[in-house]
Amino acid sequence: MGVAIALVIFIIFTVYKGVRIVPQGEKWIVQRLGKYHSTLEPGLSIIIPYVDDVAYKVTTKDIVLDIPSQEVITRDNVVIIANAVAYINVVHPEDAVYGIEDYEHGIRNLVQTSLRSIVGDMDFDEALSSRDQIKAKLKHAISDDISDWGITLKTVEIQDIKPSPTMQMAMEEQAAAERQRRAMVTRADGQKQSAILEADGRLEASRRDAEAQVVLARGSEESIRLISQAMDGKEMPVVYLLGEQYIKAMNDIAQSNNAKTVVLPADILNTVKGLVGDKFK
Repeated sequence: MGVAIALVIFIIFTVYKGVRIVPQGEKWIVQRLGKYHSTLEPGLSIIIPYVDDVAYKVTTKDIVLDIPSQEVITRDNVVIIANAVAYINVVHPEDAVYGIEDYEHGIRNLVQTSLRSIVGDMDFDEALSSRDQIKAKLKHAISDDISDWGITLKTVEIQDIKPSPTMQMAMEEQAAAERQRRAMVTRADGQKQSAILEADGRLEASRRDAEAQVVLARGSEESIRLISQAMDGKEMPVVYLLGEQYIKAMNDIAQSNNAKTVVLPADILNTVKGLVGDKFK
């Protein structure tokens, strides 16, 4: 009875070892006596128990590989931080497992190396604004290499590319200095325009004052001429006119901030006559 039970167990275990059900989205690598023998497709498969062995189980679904961030130096010696993501698909599982020790690790290093080389041939501004160009060059650079491993590169995307913290701080300081310079230029232009307008105003006011004085002088001249024609040898109208101007001048002096005491002559008439001279004697 014990032998029969042991035999039944052995048969069940042997059937288990020989019958393989491969799930959809995977391919299994079978080795016979330590050597590659075949690749099992999804579905039911039969192998030779104790001779054949499933050594590797490889997914045929698209694999997303996150490429870690790294420091990259541009052609103009600026340090930037760049990372990427690659989408791959294993087409030939036997090449992927026997062609390289760890294909995921190998692809990550290959993308990082190629990315450093591509960005290193670009200037800082070009690298920040040329993601599509970097993506195209990166895909072309690694597609042929990973095809030898039986892997197809679906696409590769640049997740992030930005200046290093030190460079970013320098850029912020430069931007602040540029904004301050523009503000100073704008302020200086405003002061310049204000000074020009103020000078134009003073010039126009002086011109108008001069014109007003000319008009007043002509008016006074005309008044004296008319009075002289009308006085017919009499001196009182002229004395009156000159006395009026004299009193106005003394009044202006009295209202001046610098004037403290104003002395008026007692005999204004004789004073004015003295100003006129011997003409009316």
